[in-house]
Amino acid sequence: MYLKIITLILGILSATQLFAADQATDPVSVFVRTEMRNQHIPGLTLLVSKNGKPIRTEGYGVSNLELNVPARPETIFQSGSVGKQFTATAVMMLVEAGKVGLEDPLTRYFPEAPSSWKHVTVRELLSHTAGFTDYPKDFDEQKDYTEEQLLKIVEAIPLAYPPGTSWSYSNLGYLTLGILIHKVTGEFYGDFLQQRIFRPLEMSTTRIISEADIIPNRAAGYRLVNGEVKNQEWVSPSLNTTADGSLYFSILDLAKWDAALYTERLLKKSSLAQIWTVAPLRNGRPNSGHYGYGWFIEVQDGHRLIEHEGEWQGFETQISRYVDDELTVVVLTNLAEAKPDLIAHGVARLYLRNGAPP
Repeated sequence: MYLKIITLILGILSATQLFAADQATDPVSVFVRTEMRNQHIPGLTLLVSKNGKPIRTEGYGVSNLELNVPARPETIFQSGSVGKQFTATAVMMLVEAGKVGLEDPLTRYFPEAPSSWKHVTVRELLSHTAGFTDYPKDFDEQKDYTEEQLLKIVEAIPLAYPPGTSWSYSNLGYLTLGILIHKVTGEFYGDFLQQRIFRPLEMSTTRIISEADIIPNRAAGYRLVNGEVKNQEWVSPSLNTTADGSLYFSILDLAKWDAALYTERLLKKSSLAQIWTVAPLRNGRPNSGHYGYGWFIEVQDGHRLIEHEGEWQGFETQISRYVDDELTVVVLTNLAEAKPDLIAHGVARLYLRNGAPP
């Protein structure tokens, strides 16, 4: 009996040593660890999927500096604006159901809004071409707001330009889309996401942020202050529930999300095609942000790429989908100053260089 236990332990230790040795020479691991060191990133998780199937799920560094907890594939990070793609998907679900029209004026859903909103369409909110701006400089992130109060703040800000004539990234536009989902369905947008996206895809850890709840495997977020790592700054609970990007998720759940995007489980292919097409302005020209609905659409090194970065409360995240190559790279980090896009693009180049994993 003891001999079997010792043999088992030796086998585990041997496998661990082999894994460590592989990481020491593996080009992807060497690249990731070098970037983490250069960027001072405490913890990171990496997903690489091919044709919707994970081929690499790894954790590097630590998810919590105070407790020295290693980052693992199960580690849960905050989404930042990567969460916008889920909001856009929810809106398109309502479009397919005939409950929302992309060309509908916002005053159909917000009849008490300023008259300028009657010229803004749902499509323009989705593509950041509506003239909406971002949170004002005097906005108090430590104050709790009701949904109605947040809407009043948005309504009080004049449009930055005539709708459909320019592009500017707007968190307030997506916050408004979350309220629109609530008005149309009668459900808080986060509950709608749970019922229509997360549960059907068995994304068991993906949910709206909650500082109060006990969340297993939750990472801590950090920021650099004069070169020193500090904890993330606190914001009010209500600001961690808005539709501009307030989710928890892990790379294991995002692997399921990526796989679903190759299918019609959530949306028809025609709807996905709209989401992944650079939205035109009213003059017919593509918007300058190269933005669809919840995604940036780019071409990198000759490869078509749809992607999004997220930043919030000491976290920086990135999902990059090289759709023609059926390759997806996700990088989740717990440092506000991190540049996960550089890491995701670098990892992708290693895989795309020879058309196969290194």
